[in-house]
Amino acid sequence: MKLLPDTHLLMWAYDAPGELSRAAVTLFEDPGNDLCFSAVSIWEAAIKSALQKKDFKVDARALRRDLINNGYTELPVTSRHAVAVYDLPPIHKDPFDRLLIAQATVEGITLLTADAKIAKYPGPIRKV
Repeated sequence: MKLLPDTHLLMWAYDAPGELSRAAVTLFEDPGNDLCFSAVSIWEAAIKSALQKKDFKVDARALRRDLINNGYTELPVTSRHAVAVYDLPPIHKDPFDRLLIAQATVEGITLLTADAKIAKYPGPIRKV
């Protein structure tokens, strides 16, 4: 199964694995799953880390390098993803999360999240 963890799950996997649920760890460790990361997550980590947001104490360069070194596939942002944001219901206002949801929907990839708000969206989203 092709999986797209959201930014928080990626950061926890990188820097705080104890924060991950058992379900998330199982999915991450299953060799049958194809793990992806979005350029959106790296962008979000870079911006929020530079702004010194307390939840984003991660070096985006190191995070990206670690994801690539661990076999994750990078998912670039396309105009199709950007346009798909328009069709999303107004459940959540975070632009990074909305773009991740749009990417998962357009690409048919399951978005993994620990965020209950994100999990309310229709489409290929799984709360872990």
